[in-house]
Amino acid sequence: MLTNPRVVLERLCDERGEDFAGLSRMLGRNPAYIQQYIRRGVPKRLREEERRKLARYFGIAESVLGGPIEEPGRDNGLITVQRHPVLVSAGPGAVVDEEGGRPFIGFDERWLKSLTPTPPSKLSIVRVEGDSMSPTLNPGDEILVDLGGCADRLRDGIYVLRVDDALVVKRLALNPMGRRLTVQSDNPAYPDWPDCGIEDIHCIGRVIWASRKVV
Repeated sequence: MLTNPRVVLERLCDERGEDFAGLSRMLGRNPAYIQQYIRRGVPKRLREEERRKLARYFGIAESVLGGPIEEPGRDNGLITVQRHPVLVSAGPGAVVDEEGGRPFIGFDERWLKSLTPTPPSKLSIVRVEGDSMSPTLNPGDEILVDLGGCADRLRDGIYVLRVDDALVVKRLALNPMGRRLTVQSDNPAYPDWPDCGIEDIHCIGRVIWASRKVV
């Protein structure tokens, strides 16, 4: 797990295509401020208001950037859901990535309950890589996964599945005539997996919401 705020911030910049000078200007600092913080360790730590602004900008918890550790639950009228440092592949499969912080994202309680009755402890936010589910899900999208017993309530929809040591996100289409289903990719360039047995599918959770960066 990454615990060095400088390493975390540099990784976020690489993943999101952000530049140090732009972040520095957002903080009202000289263009070299973030680069000096990451590369030279000057200043030793970010000011509280700077850390908070960066955390909100990247959609992460302040604890990832050196702030106090947050706990899941209610925060300022919001319900927090854990954002796990794993990738789910919209492609042939991605091995679980155990690096990165474990921040939380807050949701309005009424809005979240309109999506699912599942408690926050059984919800998770993960990031998509690969393009087999495009245009529905694109690389870099973050998805809210309902882990609440999806195997017992399987129906048509998009799910995170475990295949060997990899996590994949695919669409499941159930055969109404029996315990068979088709594992589908929304991108027609990728083949479907037809006539699979329900008992052969290791379902992790159902995708109930997605977010993406608008470029």
